[in-house]
Amino acid sequence: MFDVNKIRQDFWMLQGKTNEGKPLIYLDNGATTLKPNCVIEMINDYYKKFTSNIQRSDYQLAYQVDEAYQKAREVVADFINCQSREVVFTYGATHGLNQVAYGYGLKNLSKNDEILITVAEHASNTLPWYRLAQITGAKVKFIPLDDKGRLTLENVKKMLNEKVKIVSIAHVTNVLGYCSDIKEISKAVHEVGGILVVDGAQSVPHIKTDVKDLDCDFLVFSGHKMCGPTAIGVMYGKYHLLEKMEPLMLGGGMNSRFDASFNVLLKEAPHKFEAGTPNIEAVLGLKAAIQYLQAIGMDNITRYEVQLRKYAISEMKKLDNVIIYNSDADVGIISFNIIDKDKILFGHDVSTYLSKHGLCLRSGNHCAKNLWQHLGTDSTVRCALYFYNTKQEIDKLIEVLKTTTLENCIDAVI
Repeated sequence: MFDVNKIRQDFWMLQGKTNEGKPLIYLDNGATTLKPNCVIEMINDYYKKFTSNIQRSDYQLAYQVDEAYQKAREVVADFINCQSREVVFTYGATHGLNQVAYGYGLKNLSKNDEILITVAEHASNTLPWYRLAQITGAKVKFIPLDDKGRLTLENVKKMLNEKVKIVSIAHVTNVLGYCSDIKEISKAVHEVGGILVVDGAQSVPHIKTDVKDLDCDFLVFSGHKMCGPTAIGVMYGKYHLLEKMEPLMLGGGMNSRFDASFNVLLKEAPHKFEAGTPNIEAVLGLKAAIQYLQAIGMDNITRYEVQLRKYAISEMKKLDNVIIYNSDADVGIISFNIIDKDKILFGHDVSTYLSKHGLCLRSGNHCAKNLWQHLGTDSTVRCALYFYNTKQEIDKLIEVLKTTTLENCIDAVI
């Protein structure tokens, strides 16, 4: 049974208060999430009980860490339904997308080939493709969004042709929270001989993800957005593609041998992509986070977040000073602005005022700088929910939004 009050006891930060002495109401889960005690304990255990490097030594302690590291890879594989050899540990979704762009793209793109993205993509799923196009002579093109900002299968198909080699899109967009039909898009992309890269940073933490069912070619996500540590992520890739890719970085641990005649033999995937000493404690923390989410149940998490979001939207719609940009989104992301005296208030001022009341929300363009012409505004305030948030926290947000005026925001900033 899903019991949010019981779940909240697992998070140390939710027991404390802000610098203003207010109870912490953390609604910035799209940026990063709070960490349950089991994740913190796992990291502490690594440093206190079995610190050692991996794949370097033959003593028992090192073997213990090797086993734990491999177990983490298997836990990730089970979580997204793939083979463990298809799981590459990265430093986050950004690292994974760059690895795909340069490890796969440089070998497979030529002049006038096409890369398809949308204006709703995060910078991490935009800028690597810009640079790859500059290097290879390929062209980046944007798949149109519909009037609401959704990516539709119909619009994807309109852009597909034999020149399209890579389509890279977010499963769930980080500003509007719309979920794309990856399974059907994958079919369409494969029909023209392209590959589908999926940014799962905002989807994997919130909805059950099965890469075999989706049939995407690559999927990346970050641990810190799903109760895990920072500086750890995952790049899933179909193994036949990983075999042919070049690693982004070279160094220790990822090669079998090299000599002074410049002969280099790399290890097989996934190890050839993990140069140097990895972020071992973060990998183990990610394992603990995934096991924690699995114990709660991803379906339970999705169901609860959808219900909480519906409640938040219904209450926000009762306010005449709130503009909501994505009232029908699929996950717990709500992008909005505040109006006072017929003018939209500066988002950073709004979030500063909310902070005075213990409310943590992000404001700005949320690293999706191409989206604003579509929205008609250059920034929003974003409320991003997770399974440990409550209706009572939403009620507090609504209470404070009612008093959010230009005058009060100025006072908060000063």
